[in-house]
Amino acid sequence: MLSVYEGFFSGGARIVHSDIVLGLTEGGQHHRVLSLYGEVHRETTRQRMTDDTCYRALTAAGVGVTSLDRTFRGTGVSADFTGPELAETARATAGADVVLSLKEQPLGLLNQAGLPRRPVVVCLHRSDPENQGRALDELKTAIADGTVVACVCCAESTRDAYRAAGIPAELLHVIPNGVDLFRFRPDAARRLALRTELGIGQAAPVVVFAARCDAMKNVPLLLAAARAWLGRIPDGQVLMCGAGMTAANPGLTADIATAFRGAPALADRGLRLLGVRRDMETLYAASDVVALTSAWGEAAPLCLIEGMMCGAVPVATDVGDSAAIVAGHGLITAPDPEEIAAAWSRAADARTDLASALAASRERFSRTRMIASYAALLDRAAAGVAHPALPDPL
Repeated sequence: MLSVYEGFFSGGARIVHSDIVLGLTEGGQHHRVLSLYGEVHRETTRQRMTDDTCYRALTAAGVGVTSLDRTFRGTGVSADFTGPELAETARATAGADVVLSLKEQPLGLLNQAGLPRRPVVVCLHRSDPENQGRALDELKTAIADGTVVACVCCAESTRDAYRAAGIPAELLHVIPNGVDLFRFRPDAARRLALRTELGIGQAAPVVVFAARCDAMKNVPLLLAAARAWLGRIPDGQVLMCGAGMTAANPGLTADIATAFRGAPALADRGLRLLGVRRDMETLYAASDVVALTSAWGEAAPLCLIEGMMCGAVPVATDVGDSAAIVAGHGLITAPDPEEIAAAWSRAADARTDLASALAASRERFSRTRMIASYAALLDRAAAGVAHPALPDPL
């Protein structure tokens, strides 16, 4: 199997896909990865492939990772590929039985004439195909010429959106996101350690917001809710982590200044900018609430699943499959700062009461279940089954 990534940079889709590759490798499949970009400049950060956590995990497990060594500086995938780039892609695809495309953006490369024809399975992780530039057209082109044999959707909202955008229903298969349940679990020792490290009281209510600093995530709404909440919760803490969530990001600091105008002491007291973290299981275990304020594009937000599995109560806006994910375990709110702030308080108060419901739902979000479903679909694709749907629900 060959997976083609647009690049290695912070984001839930790359985390999920890399974990799938690792799981399938553990199960005996042979996988390689080709990345279009070796370095990505986005969310005001420089993200080099070789520094990325997913890259390091893949290579440590023996998965070969190569790159076309392009540098992404804020523009979409160029359709102009050089001879050496196409030759490298041809070598990589020639050695594969099936090609996985991490989202539809790499299809701009895989649709180039002269490459070895291999069945392509596209892994879709958003619910807004109309906002993906020309990538949707590239997907339709690859379907029309028979290159794409299946599309894996991480959420029902993804399948619905792509079907409405004109992708044939028989190609769309839902495999919900899953996580490592051993890694993501309630852990009193992690909770104590992180709160001690950050100087947060053990009884203080903590909200974590794990997202890249992108318009889709609606950071201004999160900050407005944080101001309202911190103004009424004297010991409350809001932890913000992800690419661009640092004081070095001028856009973020401007948003904070706007949200906390007239009350900068509230931000100084209760807002923590932690940047990209490699210990998300610890941050979630130390938190009482995991927040999502996205305005569009989400499908099955990884932060909600990881946070829930660590015992944090999810509070989310109604985007993608968020409502289905948090049903019975958390709260869905309107995109209103006061309503969100009130929901954070209710969620933090209900954390102990919801613990049993969160524990009972763990198997539904299992990494093992997710990888088994991918393996079944890819085996059928490799065997040449046309439109290789899952044989039975797993």
